[in-house]
Amino acid sequence: MPILLPWRLAALCLIAVPLAASAQAVYPDKPLRIMVGASPGGGTDILARLLADKFGASLKQPVVVENRPGASNTIAAELTARAVADGSTLLLATNTGQAVAPHLLKLKYDPLKDLQPVGLVAVMPNVLVVPSTSPYRDVKELIAAMRAKPGGLRYASSGIGSTQHVGGEAFALATGTKAIHVPYRGSSQAHVDIIGGQVEMMFDSTSSAMQQIKAGKFRALAVAAARRTPELPDVPTLAEAGVQGADVNTWYGLFVTAGTPRAAVERLNAELAQSLRMSDVQERIKGLGGEITAMGIEPFAEMNRSEFERYGKLVKDTGMRAD
Repeated sequence: MPILLPWRLAALCLIAVPLAASAQAVYPDKPLRIMVGASPGGGTDILARLLADKFGASLKQPVVVENRPGASNTIAAELTARAVADGSTLLLATNTGQAVAPHLLKLKYDPLKDLQPVGLVAVMPNVLVVPSTSPYRDVKELIAAMRAKPGGLRYASSGIGSTQHVGGEAFALATGTKAIHVPYRGSSQAHVDIIGGQVEMMFDSTSSAMQQIKAGKFRALAVAAARRTPELPDVPTLAEAGVQGADVNTWYGLFVTAGTPRAAVERLNAELAQSLRMSDVQERIKGLGGEITAMGIEPFAEMNRSEFERYGKLVKDTGMRAD
């Protein structure tokens, strides 16, 4: 019997290896959900549903989008951070929740430690918009009105600590003006008041504003980027309009709960890369004014950390507050 025992152990080891490999190969073995920290209809929601369709077809599992707007996208992020670390809960985040809000809000999770980066989805420039009925035809006229009535104009955002909020404060800092910040629970809700004239302007991402611009409900005054976007070729950059140092973009990235098995993270990164190579996905993102930049897990994690530090400094420089 003692002579046979090593052979039995060896046989068990040979069986265990393929079983372990098989367990990893079946990911995902249950439905997935993509958490979104914004209301339906906004840029984050649009991209999440685009990815959900592609992931569902490729991974052979249902993929649902769950909207949890509020608290500058951090409600959805916290739910993801506290989820079971099996790769079944994904988060489509923006730099709002990952890089800005943590410097303004008291969070019950650590965005750098409790969320595992998967990959970058797209980068969208922010665009300064006013309602089509606005008397302001260009940036120069808008700045003149803001200087004539300090604090008399209002700008909307998708929430405190959003990139729209940062864009508004950076614009005020760069131009020596002041405007009142009016936060909403997502861009789509802000659009209603912009169109209705209750709020004079917004520094929105092209991903959420483009539809209203193309429908003639928004007038785009400037793009907050280094160069013009091909989708808005006649709209100048802020620098071309005479405003320096106020460029703020919105990036979208995919995350999972920290502690998710590496094999699952790598599979999701590969699925994301495959989806971003599809022509219909590229056309959709391009139509929203965005750019796709394929990025591996580690490079995206480094970008995420770098952005956290960069926006921390910007929040301090602009004197942004959560109230």
